[in-house]
Amino acid sequence: MGFAKGELILEIGYGADCDDALRTEIKKIVATDFHENSTNEVVDAVLLWFRDGDGDLVDELMDAMAYLSETGPIWVLTPKVGRDGHVEPSDIQDAAPTCGLSQTSTLVVAQDWTATRLVARKAGKR
Repeated sequence: MGFAKGELILEIGYGADCDDALRTEIKKIVATDFHENSTNEVVDAVLLWFRDGDGDLVDELMDAMAYLSETGPIWVLTPKVGRDGHVEPSDIQDAAPTCGLSQTSTLVVAQDWTATRLVARKAGKR
């Protein structure tokens, strides 16, 4: 997922159904604890655990962007197809541009979770 030692990570939407092995692996890489739900610091990346029924994805993305550095990604972690709370990929594709984000990749990151990487769109050259 591209994390590096010392990065600050904001985690939003953590629940009992989240993959603790994935969280532990990311924490080993960055060697810092996650900030949870909100922070006063600018973070290098956001992990957004999002399930169908968690509310409005656009609102969640906008909230996450308030804490994110200009170049940092938002990783939207959603349950895989067939799992409770599955989110259609088109829902993420529709929400991202509304927030000024572009989807760059989607990875299978755990047994029950998929991660979609969103980054700020680059301004066009003049």
